[in-house]
Formats: sequence, C-alpha cells, structure tokens
Amino acid sequence: MTRMIYSRVKGAKKLLNPSADSRAVINSPTPQLKNLPFTSFNGAQASRDKEHQKLHHVLKSCKLHLDSATAIQTHARIVTRGYGTYPSLLASLLAVYKRCGCVTLATQLVDQIVNSACGVNYFNLVIESLMRNGECDIAKRVFRKVPNPDLVTWNTVIGGCVRNERFQEALGVFRKLVRSGLEPDGFTFSSVITACARLGALHNAQRVHCLMMKKRIEMNFILSAALIDMYSKCGRVQTAREIFGNVRHDDVSVWNAMINGLAIHGLALEAIEMFSKMEIDYVLPDSITFVAIMKACGHCNLVEEGRKYFDLMTSRYSIQPEIEHYGAMVDLLGRAGLLEEAYATIRAMAVEPDVVIWRALLSACRTHRNPELGEVAIANMSRPRSGDYVLLSNTYCSIKKWDSAERVREMMKKKRVRKNQGKSWLELEGVIHQFRAGDQTHPEMKSIYRVLEALIKRTKSEGFVPVTELVLMDVSEEEKEGNLNSHSEKLALAYGILKTSPGTEIRISKNLRICHDCHCWIKLVSRLLNRVIIVRDRIRFHHFEGGMCLCGDYW
Repeated sequence: MTRMIYSRVKGAKKLLNPSADSRAVINSPTPQLKNLPFTSFNGAQASRDKEHQKLHHVLKSCKLHLDSATAIQTHARIVTRGYGTYPSLLASLLAVYKRCGCVTLATQLVDQIVNSACGVNYFNLVIESLMRNGECDIAKRVFRKVPNPDLVTWNTVIGGCVRNERFQEALGVFRKLVRSGLEPDGFTFSSVITACARLGALHNAQRVHCLMMKKRIEMNFILSAALIDMYSKCGRVQTAREIFGNVRHDDVSVWNAMINGLAIHGLALEAIEMFSKMEIDYVLPDSITFVAIMKACGHCNLVEEGRKYFDLMTSRYSIQPEIEHYGAMVDLLGRAGLLEEAYATIRAMAVEPDVVIWRALLSACRTHRNPELGEVAIANMSRPRSGDYVLLSNTYCSIKKWDSAERVREMMKKKRVRKNQGKSWLELEGVIHQFRAGDQTHPEMKSIYRVLEALIKRTKSEGFVPVTELVLMDVSEEEKEGNLNSHSEKLALAYGILKTSPGTEIRISKNLRICHDCHCWIKLVSRLLNRVIIVRDRIRFHHFEGGMCLCGDYW
C-alpha cells in the first residue's frame, strides 16, 4: 500500500523533501494548506500531538476542497512519520478518498486496515472513528471484513448507525447480531431501543423489549428511561406509564422520560401531576425536566403554568435558563399568539438567541399571520434553512400577499435553497414502508392511489373543502388540490387502509409538521372509517378518532 502511494506522487524522496512539500502546498487547490507549516513535520521542535493535529487539519481541508493530490501526499507522510496505524487518521483518510471519488485507494486502504496484524480492539477504534466522522458506509464496509468481530464491534456499528440517523440499518445489524450467536448486552439494547423510538416502530420495539426480558438484561436507569421514551414515541404512552410504575424512580432521567412522553402526547395536566409527584419523592428536577414540562404547557396553551415553571426553575432550584428553556418559552408564547411578548423574551435573553429560537418565533408568525415580525425573525438567522423560507412565504400567502411570497420563493431559487421534501412512514408487520410527497416508487403505488382517490371523493361528498391557501399561488385551484392530495401522510394512510383490516389502528410518523389540510382531512377520515389514526409529526402526536384530534386543533 505504501509503495502504491509513493508511486502516485512520483517517489518517496519527493515526499520527504520539505521544499517539494512546500511547492505542492502552494500549488494545491486547498488554500488553507498554504498556512500550514509542513516543514515542521520533520522538525524535532514539533510534538507528536501537534503534528497529529496538523495532519488532521490537512485532511479536513482536502475533504472540503476535494484535493485528492494533497491527500495522497499526506497519506504517505502519515506512513513515513509513523502514524500509519492511528485509527482517527485512517478514518479521515478514508473519508477524503470517498469524497474525492478515489474508490480504488479507499478500497485498498480498507483492505490494508483489515489485513494488518492488529487485533479486534484496533478495528473497533477505526470503526468508531469512521462513525464519529459520519462515514457510516465505510465503517460498515470495514466491519464486514473484520475476521472475528466481538460484541464491542457490533455495538460500535449499531450505536454508530443510530448516531448517524440510520435507524433501519441499526435494526438490521442488530438482527444479524442475534443470529450470530453473540449475546447482546445493555449497551446493545440501549442503542436499539433508541432506533425503535426514533422510527416509531412499535412491532420492532415490542420484539426488542421481549428479547431484552428473555435475555434477562439487568435494568438500570438508562435502560428504564430508554424504554419509557421508546414506548412514548411509538404511540403507547400507557405502556410507558406501566413501565414507569415498575422501575426505580431514584434517577431524574426516568422522570424526565415520562414527563417528556406525556408532553409529546399533549397530556399537559398529567405531565404537571408527574412533576408534583417527583417533588414529593424528593427527586430534584434538572434543566431537562423544565424543558419537558414547559413543552407540555406549550402544547396545551397553558401559558400561566409555563411562566410559573420558567420562574420556578431559578427561584426554587437555582437552575439558570439555557437556550432550550428560552426556546420553549418563546414557543409557548408564540403558539398562544403573544408574539410581542415572545419577541420581548428573546430580546431580554441572557444568552445569544440561536436559530431555533428565531425559528419558533417565525413559526408563530406564520400561525398568527404576522409577516412583519416574521421578517425580523428570518433576518436574525445566520443560515436560514429551506423550511424557514417556506414559513415566511406561507405567512405572506396566508394574508394573500402573493408578490411578497413569490419574492421569497425567488430568493430560494437564487440561493439554491431546496425545499425539504415531506416523508412519512408506517410499520406493518415489522417492515417500515416510507413515502415521499408525490411518491411513485412504491411497488403497490397504483393500488395506493386508487384507495386515496376513493377517500378524497368520499370526504368531498361529506363536505370537506381542501385548505389551499398555503399552496403555491401561481397555479390553479385544481392544481393546488392535486399538490395537497399527494402529501406523504395521505399516501401512508392510504397504504395503511389498503393493507389492514377494518377497525385496525393505523400509526404514521412524519419528518415535518403536519399541515392544516392533512390534519382536517384525517379527522374526517377517522370518522368515516371508524378508525383510530395516530400521526407523529416533528412536533407531537395527533390522535385522531371519531372526527376529532386530541390536540384540539392546537399544534
């Protein structure tokens, strides 16, 4: 491998020649490299720690500027300076080669790592470094070639997939672990439970929980809190309560999980009651507790109670408000229509407001049709996302300021900001089925659209009128309805109806906030079909039954 690298840069002597390195850096497309003292790599004055950091910095710049030539040089220098087995540097090299399209080099480096004389602990460190750098695919490639992976190896891959939001892949690796004959431990289950929670995958969650009990995994506060969180996010808050009642309560994280679970289901009064029980049990709340309880108040328009807990945090428990607490307070006030007070709260913050704070205000401006304050909010965001522009555009649409809305859309095009595509998914018999807005990729798409069209026709006959005010204004009303009808949650619901028997509960998860049109439509569908439909959006749960939603149309 070393010989191959040398040949790519025309000889090892050139690599070891400081002046040659300097010329290569000057001619490099990576401008940051010009300020890096390459000559110090050979100097005794530079400690190995500093040298190691410089190599990391070079590779980071190579990745940013797609500078494969300098990456190859740096690779050779890593080898000649004795860093050829450093997991973090090898992980960075693999990331650069992948980003630069150097497939052969990446493959050869993976083979070199796996064929080295180092043991499994070394492979684990390499995989961990790759996962930390977000290189999940390369980490899994290394993992597949490790001769005899131990449980730590498996746990590193599963945990890394979860950290990189590859939840279905984490579950897939877990299933392979179970088949391998190795016994999963508490660390394994902690990661897998998190994956189930993030997916809202109830069948998988129940299987994992059953296996955990079968293996007699010792419960601790981490696993207890994780199980409560999992069932809450899978739409089974009652099961979460039962688990809470059967585990030890002496750690605050268990209480936090339960309070947050009640909050996302809009059960604010129960969350407040849980907080009171926590005080009675002499368990001190922490900063996370107050974020959860204020979130619960925000979902149910309990403004005075939210203010009380915000003040209680400092007055009784000496917890100084952090950015998350201010965010919850701004969200609480904004949802209630108290926009000026929300803005005053931001201006009075003891810390610099971040983009999440301004986004909460912007969202409230959309809900309560205040484009002037919305403009203030987006102007204070250092790097607005696509959703922020869409919120502002929709604010203008809601008051029929079409020119202003179009100007925002044009700005998005100019800045090459692409709108985040909505996606929804549901779990049927342990399999996750995902849909995007306007999706045509599912193998049963024709049947899905046939069910959806029948539902739309039936809801219209019952008097449903699509909410088209926020759809792009430069198309006809018919086209606006067409856009709304292909939203991802409607496709997921149609598929759930297609594949389940009458009366079966349908659970859907969505990556964005559910829109007003879909919310109204699903309420009517729940009544017409006599179905319980549960939708978990980015903010909270919506429990549709009998033509009503437990959120009370407040979300």
